[in-house]
Amino acid sequence: MEDQTNNLDNQNQEVTKVNEVSQETILNSNEQIIDNQIISTEKVGNIPMALLFGFITSLIGASLWAVITVITKYQIGYMAIAIGFIVGYAVKFGGRGNQITFGVIGAVFSLLGCILGNYFSLIGFASAELHIGFFQTLTTISPSLVFKLMIDSFQGMDIILYGIAGYEGFKFSIL
Repeated sequence: MEDQTNNLDNQNQEVTKVNEVSQETILNSNEQIIDNQIISTEKVGNIPMALLFGFITSLIGASLWAVITVITKYQIGYMAIAIGFIVGYAVKFGGRGNQITFGVIGAVFSLLGCILGNYFSLIGFASAELHIGFFQTLTTISPSLVFKLMIDSFQGMDIILYGIAGYEGFKFSIL
């Protein structure tokens, strides 16, 4: 009887060990499956196309910003938010990736679009004042003078709007 009890105890211990090994194997297998799924959801994308789309869209956005600002004679801060939105989506569309790299590209080009929008606006105002063409003014006026005017006219709200634009450029590039 005692031998049977010992045999049963040994068998129970062996079954417990087998169950523990099986559970550990299943857990390891599930972890590997989850890791593979996470890796497979990250799209590598096309960084050169993301850069191209981001650059072109930031130029278009900056140009629209300048045209609207010069026509209305008023700088509309929400243009920064619009630039972040369109640049972010352009980077997403062109790059077709969802890695952090694409978010950084979107943020950088959104901020570039905002800075160029202010720059082009000042050139547009100078062009209207001097009664010469935009591109002639662009090549005539010293960039350091334009940047000095940008710094002098910079306000605290610009930081907030540029920050939102950068955030949107980042967020919409990787969604």
